[in-house]
Amino acid sequence: MAHGSKRSAGILLYRRSDDGVDVLVAHPGGPLWARKDDGAWSIPKGLVEPDESAWETARREFAEEIGSSVPDGGHIDLGEVTLKSGKVVVAFGVEGDLDVTTVRSNTFEMVWPPRSGQMQSFPEIDRAEWMSPDTARRKLNPAQAAFVDRLLDLLASR
Repeated sequence: MAHGSKRSAGILLYRRSDDGVDVLVAHPGGPLWARKDDGAWSIPKGLVEPDESAWETARREFAEEIGSSVPDGGHIDLGEVTLKSGKVVVAFGVEGDLDVTTVRSNTFEMVWPPRSGQMQSFPEIDRAEWMSPDTARRKLNPAQAAFVDRLLDLLASR
């Protein structure tokens, strides 16, 4: 691992549906993302702390950003991808269901409007939705879309 490279870990929650599989993806909160849709969504994820495993980070971040703990049961290692920014994201597939109307994210603060000197609080994610794999591929950050394909391949081979 390159020195100083940022590693994030997250969870691609999935549930079986009549059409196959749905995946849960999250839309980032805050004014910078408000009007962005295709290519802007993400799996719930966050930075891996030095003393934490990727799996521990993924579980913690899911709980913080979705407001529910990760369903018990096994997880599928979906490997990692590198974003355009150079950040590395590690993902785990976990089967479970979730009522998206109950999503409650932690918040972050930033100066808004720009140069106003005013701090405002925004949710890390403003919504999460169940999507078909095809829709998720379009909505997700392009590098993260690979996680959907890997999940489907691994589920198909089980």
